[in-house]
Amino acid sequence: MLRDSLLAQLPIAEALPRLREALDTHGSAVVHAPPGTGKTTLLPLALAGLLDDGAPARSVLVAEPRRMAARSAARRMAWLLDERPGESVGFTVRGERRVGPRTRVEVVTTGVLLQRLQRDQELPGVDVVVMDECHERHLDADTALAFLLDVRAALRPELRVIAASATQDSAAWARLLSAPVVPGRGTSHPVEVRYAPPPAQVRPAHGTWVDPALLRHVAATVRRALEEVPRGDVLCFLPGVGEIGRVAALLERVDARVFQLHGRAPARTQDEVLRGSGDAGADGERRVILATSVAESSLTVPGVRVVVDAGLAREPRTDHARGLTSLTTVRVSRAGVQQRRGRAGRQAPGVAYACWAAAEEAGRPREPSPEITVADLTAFALQAACWGEPDARGLALLDPPPAGAMRAAHETLRAVGAVEGGSRVTARGRRMARTGVHPRLARALLDGAAVVGSELASETVALLSEEVPRAYGDDAAQALRRARTAGRADPYGARWNAEVRRLRALLGEEVPRPEGLTDEAGVGTVVALAQPERIGRAQRQGSYLMTGGTRAEPAAGSRLGGAPWLAVAVADRPAGSASARIRLAAAVDEPTALGAAGALHEVREEVRWDPAAGPQGQGGDVVAREVESLGAVQLAVRPLRNPPGALLREAALEGLRQHGPGLLRWSPSARALRRRIGFLHRTLGEPWPDVSDEALLARADEWLGHVLSRADLARVEARDVLSGLLPWSSGQAARLDELAPERIEVPSGSRIRVDYEPEQPVLAVKLQEMFGARVTPRVADGRVPLLVHLLSPAGRPAAVTADLASFWAEGYRSVRAELRGRYPRHPWPLDPATAEPTRHTRARGPAS
Repeated sequence: MLRDSLLAQLPIAEALPRLREALDTHGSAVVHAPPGTGKTTLLPLALAGLLDDGAPARSVLVAEPRRMAARSAARRMAWLLDERPGESVGFTVRGERRVGPRTRVEVVTTGVLLQRLQRDQELPGVDVVVMDECHERHLDADTALAFLLDVRAALRPELRVIAASATQDSAAWARLLSAPVVPGRGTSHPVEVRYAPPPAQVRPAHGTWVDPALLRHVAATVRRALEEVPRGDVLCFLPGVGEIGRVAALLERVDARVFQLHGRAPARTQDEVLRGSGDAGADGERRVILATSVAESSLTVPGVRVVVDAGLAREPRTDHARGLTSLTTVRVSRAGVQQRRGRAGRQAPGVAYACWAAAEEAGRPREPSPEITVADLTAFALQAACWGEPDARGLALLDPPPAGAMRAAHETLRAVGAVEGGSRVTARGRRMARTGVHPRLARALLDGAAVVGSELASETVALLSEEVPRAYGDDAAQALRRARTAGRADPYGARWNAEVRRLRALLGEEVPRPEGLTDEAGVGTVVALAQPERIGRAQRQGSYLMTGGTRAEPAAGSRLGGAPWLAVAVADRPAGSASARIRLAAAVDEPTALGAAGALHEVREEVRWDPAAGPQGQGGDVVAREVESLGAVQLAVRPLRNPPGALLREAALEGLRQHGPGLLRWSPSARALRRRIGFLHRTLGEPWPDVSDEALLARADEWLGHVLSRADLARVEARDVLSGLLPWSSGQAARLDELAPERIEVPSGSRIRVDYEPEQPVLAVKLQEMFGARVTPRVADGRVPLLVHLLSPAGRPAAVTADLASFWAEGYRSVRAELRGRYPRHPWPLDPATAEPTRHTRARGPAS
C-alpha cells in the first residue's frame, strides 16, 4: 500500500512538474534541495511511475556516494511503497544485491555505477540516472557523471540524467549539464548554534592523528548537550572510526544509549540507528550517535535534536612525494558545517554545538575539495605539456586540474628533467613521454640504462609498468627471473617480453650490462631511481622506514625481511593502518640508496622532545643533536655542542604538554594542596585557580622555570607551582587554611585530615571522637558541610552523614545496637550529643 500521506508531506513534490518539464526539454536537470525534502526518495519513485499520478513506467538508477546511504535510501523507498527491498525498489552495493524482475528503481553506489558503465556504456534498460549528493564531489561520482554525459552525447541522447545537490553549487552543475536548475523548498526547523571551544589549546590534526584533548572536549560537550537540551537524540560528528571508539569509551557511563555509526558498522547497528527511538526524552531512552561524515547528507537519523560537531573529517589523499594513497584529517568546510547543523533541525527546532571558537569559522574552506584535487597528475601534466597546454586550462575537463596537484606534478617533472622554467617541456621530457610509462619509470629507464645496461633497465621498468602477478612473489629480482622464464601460456610473461622489446627499441643504442652486476643489484638500482621517496631502511620488529616518512612492512615470511635497505616498487596503505604494505621491492645497499635519492640527503641540527629518548620506561626526554639523514631515514646522529637554552626549554615544555604535569615532583603534600585548591575553584570560582591537568598545561609557560631536560622537570616541586598560582595579589591566598583547612579539630582534640578529592569533602573520624558535636563541620565560608564518615573502633565506616544532629537523633541508635557488643571496651552512651568525646577505650566497666 502506497503511503500517500507521507509522500505528500515531502516538499520536493512541488518541484515534480518543473522537473518533468526540464527533462522533456533538455534531457537533464539539476535538482537543488536541502536535506530532508525527499529528493532521494520521492523523486526516483515519481520518475519510475510508481506513484498514483499516471506517470509512465521507467527504469531509474539512483547513485549514492556510500553503501550505507544506498541501502538506507532503498529501504526507505520500499517502506513508502509498503514493500520490501528487492521488489519495486532494490539496491546493489559491494557484497550485497537485492533486485528482482519487478524492480524499477535500483539504488547503487557510484562505484557500482562506474563498473556498469565500464561493462556496457549504453546502460541498456535504464531510462533515468539520478546522481544523488553530487555536491560531495567524490571522484567516483564526478567520473561517473562525465561518462554519463559522454553516453548522452554519443550513444543515447534519450538517457535522462539528474544531478541532485543539497548545497549552493547548483549553477556549476547546471553549466556542466547544460540544464536548468529545479529548486526544492526546504523544511528545516530553526537550529540554535552554540560555540564550545576547547578550554585549552588543541594541537592540529596531522594525518590520521587527532589530539586526545579535543576528543575529551567533544565527550564533555556531549555530556553538556544532554544536560542543557532535555529532549531528543544527540548526533556527534567525528572524523573516523578510531575517534568514534575513543569518544564512546569516554561516554561509558553517560545516561543514554551510545551508538557508533560508520561505513564499517554492522548492518544491524546501522538499521537500528536509522529506525530511530521515538521522541527520546519523553517516553524513549535518549541516544547518542557518534558518526563519521556518512551522516552528513543522504542519511536521515530520526529523533535527532542536537548536533555536536568536532569540526573534522577524514578524506583520501595521494602523497605526491611518497606516491601512497591514505586518509588524512581535515577541517570540515563551511558547507559541510551547515549540512551537519541541519541534522538538528530535520524534525523539530534543535541545537548545534560547534567545538571551536566562532571566530575560527570564517577561516574554514567554503566547500569541500573535489577528490580529483589529490590525484597524482604527473603523467597527465607531462602529456599536457607535450600538447602545448602545460597548465591544462584549454582542455575540456569536468574540472580544471587543481593548482596544488599540478604544482606537485610539475615539481616531479622538473626533478626528473622532463620540464624546465615555466613547465616548458624539454627534449628529455618528450623522450620520456614517448616511453608510454609513468614519468618516474621513464626516468628510471633512461638513467638506469647508463648504470645497469639497456637490457636490465628495460626488463625492470617493464616489470614495474604493470601489476605483477601475486604468484611471482614480492622480491622484484626474483619476479624478474620468473618473468624471463615464463612460457607462452603465461599472459603476463608474454606482455612483459613485448614491453621489454619495445622499451629497448626506444632506448636506441645498446648499453651493455656492467661485468659482475647481479640481477639483485641492477633491479634494486632501477627501482630506487623510479621511487627515491620509497627507499626504506630496516627498523626494529621487521618494518622499514621509507625516505618519504612512511613505514612499510613486507609480508610475513618474505625473503625481503633480512635486507638492511629496500627499494619499494609497489606499496599501499590500508585505511586506518600506520604502515604501508610492501607488494614488490628489491634489496639495495646504502651507496645505491644515496646515489638514487641524493636530493634527499641532508645534515641538520635539531633540539626537540623525543618520545623515544631517555631511560627505558621514562617516555621521552629533550635531545640536542646533529642528524644526518636521507629524507626521513636517519643515517647518523651526533651530540650537538652548546645548544641554545631557549630551544632546550621549549623542548622540555613540549614534553610537559605531551605527558602532562605528572613529569613534575609530586609530594603527598603537593597532591593534597592541589585537591584543596581544586575544591575551592569548583565551589567559589574566581579568584581560586583551575589546577586541572589541562589548566596547568595551558599556563605552563608562566610557571615553568629554567628547565633543560626531563630530569630538570622532575626536580620542579609541584607544591611550589601550585602555591605560585594562588591569588596572592588580592590577599585571598592567606585564607586558604581558613576556607579549605588541611585538618579539622574534632571534639576529642584530634586534628583529622580532610579529603578534598571527592565532590563533597570527607572527614573520616572515629565515632567516639565526635561525641558532643551538635553541628556538622563546614568549609568554604560555611557553604559546604563535610561528609562525615563515622568509623568503628576498627576504622571501618559505621555511618556516613552530612547532618550530625539528625544522625545522633535518628541513626545512632541502630549503629550503637550493632557495634556495642562487638566493641565492649568502647563507650556507647545513650545520648552521644552530650557525651564526653574520647580517643581511648575504657579501662574497665560495662558498655554504656
